[in-house]
Amino acid sequence: MSVIKTKDISKVYNPDTVPIHALRNVNITFEEGEFSSIVGPSGSGKTTLLNMIGGLDKPTSGTVEVNGTIITGMKDRKLIDFRLHNIGFVFQHYNLIPVFTARENVSFIMLLQGREKKVIRQRAEELLDEVGLGDRKNARPAQMSGGQRQRVAVCRALASEPKFILADEPTANLDSTAAMNLLDIMQKMNEEQKVTFVFSTHDQRVVERARRVISLVDGAIESDKYQKAYEYDKAGAHISTKTSCCTPDLHNMDS
Repeated sequence: MSVIKTKDISKVYNPDTVPIHALRNVNITFEEGEFSSIVGPSGSGKTTLLNMIGGLDKPTSGTVEVNGTIITGMKDRKLIDFRLHNIGFVFQHYNLIPVFTARENVSFIMLLQGREKKVIRQRAEELLDEVGLGDRKNARPAQMSGGQRQRVAVCRALASEPKFILADEPTANLDSTAAMNLLDIMQKMNEEQKVTFVFSTHDQRVVERARRVISLVDGAIESDKYQKAYEYDKAGAHISTKTSCCTPDLHNMDS
C-alpha cells in the first residue's frame, strides 16, 4: 500500500530574480513499512523533498499524495489538521518545548488532537518506556543528553499514530553510541509495528540501516536502489548487517 506518492514535483525559489531549482520533476512512491534514506550533497534537494512530502512547503508544480489524499493545494488550516493526524516529524535540532517535561512534549500533539487525558498520559508513558526513558519522563530537555532528547522527539512523532515519519538528519548531532541506539529503536519500531520511516541524511550510519537508498543530485533522482537490512534477534538486539554493493559512499559529500 502506498503511503506517499509524488508526481512531477518541482520547486523553484526566486523565480522572478535568480531562479534556484531545488527539485526537478521528482516522481517517487513510498510503500507502507519502508525504512528509506534520501541522500545527496548539500543543495541536492533532500530537505526540500522532505518538506514537500510533509506539507511544510508547497511545490511550484506537481502534486503530493499522502495515504490517498492529494495535499497539494490544500488550504492552510485543513493542511495543518491533516499533518496533525497523518504525518510525524523528527528534526535535526529536536524542536522540543524547553519548559515541558519529556512526557509533556510527547503528550502535546495528542492534546492538539483532542484525545482524552487518561489516554494521552498512558500512551506518552508507554512510548517513553519503550525507548528506555521511563525514568526520565519528568526531565526537561536541558536536563537530558542529545540522544535522550532525540528519543523524546521520536516518541512525540509516534504519539499521534501517523501514517509515516519523516526524519531530517536525526543523527547529525549525536555521538556514535547515541546514534546507533536511536537507529536501533527506530528500526525495531519499523520491524515490529510497521512504522514507515523516510530519512534525509548525510550519515553513513543511517544509510547502512536503510533498505532503500534514494540519491538526489541537483534536485533530481540520480539513483533509487534497494539493499538488505539489518537483522534482529527476537529481543530486538542488533546482530548483523548485510548491505549490498549499492550503498553510496557519503564520505566525500558536503556536510
